[in-house]
Parts: sequence; C-alpha cells; structure tokens
Amino acid sequence: MKLPTFDFERKYWDEGARIVVGVDEAGRGPLAGPVVAGAVIVRPEISDETAKNPAYKIIRDSKTLSFRQREKAFELIEKNFPFGVGWSDEKTIDRINILEAAYLAMKKALTDIKRKIGNSVDVILIDGRSSIPNISIKQENIVGGDKFSFSISAASIVAKVMRDRMMLDFHKKFPEYGFAKHKGYGTKEHFEMIGKYGHCEIHRKSFRLKSK
Repeated sequence: MKLPTFDFERKYWDEGARIVVGVDEAGRGPLAGPVVAGAVIVRPEISDETAKNPAYKIIRDSKTLSFRQREKAFELIEKNFPFGVGWSDEKTIDRINILEAAYLAMKKALTDIKRKIGNSVDVILIDGRSSIPNISIKQENIVGGDKFSFSISAASIVAKVMRDRMMLDFHKKFPEYGFAKHKGYGTKEHFEMIGKYGHCEIHRKSFRLKSK
C-alpha cells in the first residue's frame, strides 16, 4: 500500500511557509446528518521524525482504515498535531446546497485551527479539484490528496472520526434508523427505515430520500 508523504508540504516549507494545513471533509453523500471537515498541521521540524516512525503508517486515507484503526489514528493525531474541526448541519445543507455547506465546514475548521495555534495559515492543501471560495489564503488542490499528502490524510481521518461520533450520538436519539451502522448513507436498510418511519429531523430534505 502506498503511504502519503510530505512532498506537497515540503514544497511550501522550502519556500518559507511555516503553517501548511491539510483539509478534507466527510459526509457529502449521506442522506442524513452533517458534513464535517478536518484541518491538520504538520510542522516541518517533526516531519522527518514522523516519516521514520512506523506508528504513523496508520495515518493514511481514512477510507482504507477500519473503524478501530481510524480511532487509533485519531488518537495519534490528537496527541501530536494541531487540528481543527468544522461542520454544517442538515438544515444548512438544505438551505445552501451540499457543496457550499462543505466549503462552510472547511472554513469553520480553518477558523478552529487558527484559534488553537494563535497564528495565521500560510498555505492550504485541499483534497479534490475545487478550491474553497472567498478566502485569501493560498490553496493547492490535490486530486486524491487523502492518498498522497500526509496532512490531508490526517484531515480525512479527523473529519471521518468526528462525523462518525456525531452519527453514533444521533443513533441514540433515533435508534430505529440504524445510524450506528450506516452513518446516514443510502443503504438498503436505511431506505427501508425511511419508508417505515418517514424522515427524522436530521434527514437532508433536499436529497433523494426514496429508493429508486
């Protein structure tokens, strides 16, 4: 398995940037719940140590990790790297559309991380083809960035873990929908429960909530 590197981050470190942030989101596709963004900083002075330590091999694209592996990776990130979290709830998604809601979640994650470090951000590395609109910070889009950039991989884990935890809390409130299992995605079981119980308050009303 190919692991993410610091190549994208190092390009900007070599140019004099100190605060390079990886950003990614989780939850664009589900029928219910929020879209959540993570933002993670890896400083140049610890990148070499991180690259040599086998424990950090677990930090990679969150989609390649099991639930337990993501939780373990999150603990590692939490102890060693500054990170921020932001989200947009289902009402916001319905009001401004999922893409704009994802951008808003990313902006909130960046605000959170800047508040925590007490400093400005020099460069944002973002997974995908689209830049975050209406911000003045330099950005680089990296298609498949959660596979190639260490900081984006870490951000993908933060976003996924935090969203999963939110959906587990929603499961306690709405156990009949099975959110603990499918996390709001459009599985057969989820569509069946919507057919049986109707929509609950965290369903995205602007999404197709009926199976084809």
